[in-house]
Amino acid sequence: MERFDLRSAEVEPHQPVVLHSEPEGRSILLALPAGERLQEHQVHERAWVLVVEGEIEIEHGAETFTGGPGLLAIFDPNEPHEVRATTDTRLLLVLAPWPGVGHPDHEAAER
Repeated sequence: MERFDLRSAEVEPHQPVVLHSEPEGRSILLALPAGERLQEHQVHERAWVLVVEGEIEIEHGAETFTGGPGLLAIFDPNEPHEVRATTDTRLLLVLAPWPGVGHPDHEAAER
């Protein structure tokens, strides 16, 4: 078993910390300062975004919603979205499977 205290784990802005990575999934802790964002993007994997601390705004198509600690947003593979921090924020991002079909690392693993 591995365990992590997501509130006290060391993580700096612009330096995500991979907590765990296996073919079944990858968990990443991120610090996003107020006013910064993960610009509109999409990943090859299903993405779970959990707010650990702070407040975020998520833009998903024409919809925008906000949330704080405890908010969990789940995106399908290749589903575009944008996450903005309205306060200093700590996020847990889980991607599964890792790497997903279409990801360059997935293609290399297939060879």
